[in-house]
Amino acid sequence: MKKILIIGASGGIGLEATRAALARGLAVRAFARSAANIAIAHPNLERFSGSALSGKDITAALAGVDAVIVALGIPLGAQMLLGPVRLFSEATRVIIPAMEAAGVKRLVCVTGFGAGDSHSSIGRLQGLGFRLVFGRAYADKDIQESLIRHSRLEWVIARPGILTNGPATGRYKILESPSSWRNGVICRADVADFLMKALEGNAYVGKAPVLVG
Repeated sequence: MKKILIIGASGGIGLEATRAALARGLAVRAFARSAANIAIAHPNLERFSGSALSGKDITAALAGVDAVIVALGIPLGAQMLLGPVRLFSEATRVIIPAMEAAGVKRLVCVTGFGAGDSHSSIGRLQGLGFRLVFGRAYADKDIQESLIRHSRLEWVIARPGILTNGPATGRYKILESPSSWRNGVICRADVADFLMKALEGNAYVGKAPVLVG
């Protein structure tokens, strides 16, 4: 990989992934509505302001890149609690065909523990609170994961547990087997480290591991 597109690069995991990729010597096209405000000074950083829901913006952003990281998020507030939430699925419906048309094969997407088939690993009591707070967002992430799985891309889905800030520790766990899936705390910088691993080889292609500290 020489140049990657990070969608949702202005904050959270996307911003940490931008830092991690630059540290590895990759060129980064940082895509977000507020990309101009990304406070990183680096010669290999290109800020690209656009909407993940715009086919025109995504197509333009894909020019010349080798892989894509999708790290979209929405703030915990009225939209997440009351809905409807469609950002994840609608953006994915734009991104996948644009990548296929551009010949960009590798897609690494961040969803979360509780999305897709990992929902069955949430305890009953925890699941009640989870669906109350995150239900609408994760219902949309379920759709997002299904779209990715049915694509022709070389995809990796990352499902981190409860996110925290702080420097990377390198001591996180990559839980590939459903029997090992559990919730846990992990810092965003460690999630970004896994995203780099998912880009660099084929070990996680076609997999959706859970990430915990």
